[in-house]
Amino acid sequence: MNTMPAKASQNIATLEGWMNGDNLRRKFNEVLDKGAGAFATSLLSLVKQTPQLAACDPKTTLAAAMTAATLKLPINPNLGFAYIIPYGNQAQFQMGYKGFIQLAMRSGQYRTINAATVYEGQVEDVDFITGEIVKGKKKSDRVIGYVAYFELLNGFSKTLYMPKEDMERHASEFSKSFAYDKRSGKSSSVWSSNFNAMALKTVLKLLISKYGIMSVDMQGEAMATAIERDQAVIGKGGSTSYVDNDRNWQPPVDVEAEPAHQEAPTPFDAPAKPAASEAAAPTADAVPNF
Repeated sequence: MNTMPAKASQNIATLEGWMNGDNLRRKFNEVLDKGAGAFATSLLSLVKQTPQLAACDPKTTLAAAMTAATLKLPINPNLGFAYIIPYGNQAQFQMGYKGFIQLAMRSGQYRTINAATVYEGQVEDVDFITGEIVKGKKKSDRVIGYVAYFELLNGFSKTLYMPKEDMERHASEFSKSFAYDKRSGKSSSVWSSNFNAMALKTVLKLLISKYGIMSVDMQGEAMATAIERDQAVIGKGGSTSYVDNDRNWQPPVDVEAEPAHQEAPTPFDAPAKPAASEAAAPTADAVPNF
């Protein structure tokens, strides 16, 4: 059984200290009410079971978790709503496509919304004016693209189709780690580990951000926040840093990003208990101020 590095154990102890403090308990209670305790437990469990995440700056982990809590989305990776993704020594907040669908449903403005993988033969043509698809019959299991669709209660509807080649270009442009993976044959990017799930989230996100409801009410604001903070490291005051699209990006050396969309939990060795010196709780003024 592997032991967890001292720095990771120290990060876990720091995070536990913050979560047990009155300041953060109050903040989580404000946004989650009776669900605050369960959310805090799931966060600590996720970090303890994921060595890559335990190695991240706990401030970025907590900021990502607070974003998910504010959106009232669970962070269990098996549910597919929202994720906390280790990226080097920082944690990113990441939406799942189910999370975008959930926020759309809460707005009460959508009659239907969906994203789907498109297989060979299912698309014969796309109307370049309306964006509507001329549908055909599936010929094989070869993936040729991705489609998202919604219809509002007022009758407005919109479809967005992206061929797989366009999606790959999009991923290479906006994810330096994916472009690096393609050049080097590695798998450091969430795009590399689960391309289809990332593609579904992307096509749905692009459709909503361009044509969806972005009102100033609470639900419209939640969707805008989800789109803005998706795949970002959250900083003080809610600032966002898209480290995977930074022009100064460098390939990860010691820590590879954990897959964003897991069908089943990845088995990890249980973390060793931190030594007493590492487990000391941080002082109150060391708690991040959100």
